[in-house]
Amino acid sequence: MAVFAVAVLSVAGCSGDGGEDAARSSDPSAGTTASFSDSPSVSPPGELPSPTPPPPPPSPPAPTDAASASITASAGGSPSPVPTAGRQQKLVTMTVSGGFAGVRQEVILRGDGTVRTSDKGDAEVRRAGAAEFTRLRTLLGDPALDDVPASTVDRNAADLFQYTLRFDGRTVVTDRSAERPPLDRLIDALSEWLPA
Repeated sequence: MAVFAVAVLSVAGCSGDGGEDAARSSDPSAGTTASFSDSPSVSPPGELPSPTPPPPPPSPPAPTDAASASITASAGGSPSPVPTAGRQQKLVTMTVSGGFAGVRQEVILRGDGTVRTSDKGDAEVRRAGAAEFTRLRTLLGDPALDDVPASTVDRNAADLFQYTLRFDGRTVVTDRSAERPPLDRLIDALSEWLPA
């Protein structure tokens, strides 16, 4: 009989010394450590031991598909910078001509952030800083530019500067006689690069 008791205790992971923490077992699903002792745990009559509640279901993952990402990005309605493809890409070319003195100036913004300016044949190449380059690309990415007509020129006005812009496969000509806010902002930003 003593051999049977020792065998039962060794299978249960307990020693026969009768101590409170004779053996401990870890329950990974509950994240707690349960202890076993020689004295059996008895529930009061008519009461069942309460089961361990199941873990809460995991939260659903956030949507990661491209469609939902683009909906989120466009929800704000703010323009985003146009993409770039390196030095050979001309993001925008602006030519300014006319006026009393017969001005002929040009600004070219390239995809690598360089800005080439020329004034009657004298050329200079400079590089836009990161913030300025992003600002210019954002002005070019303004969806409101799609609504600007190809030509806004007052034929009766004399000696106004004429601005010809080429971007996104379009050519837009204006003498700024009519307000076109998205185009005016772009012209103002590019004009900062023109020689004084």
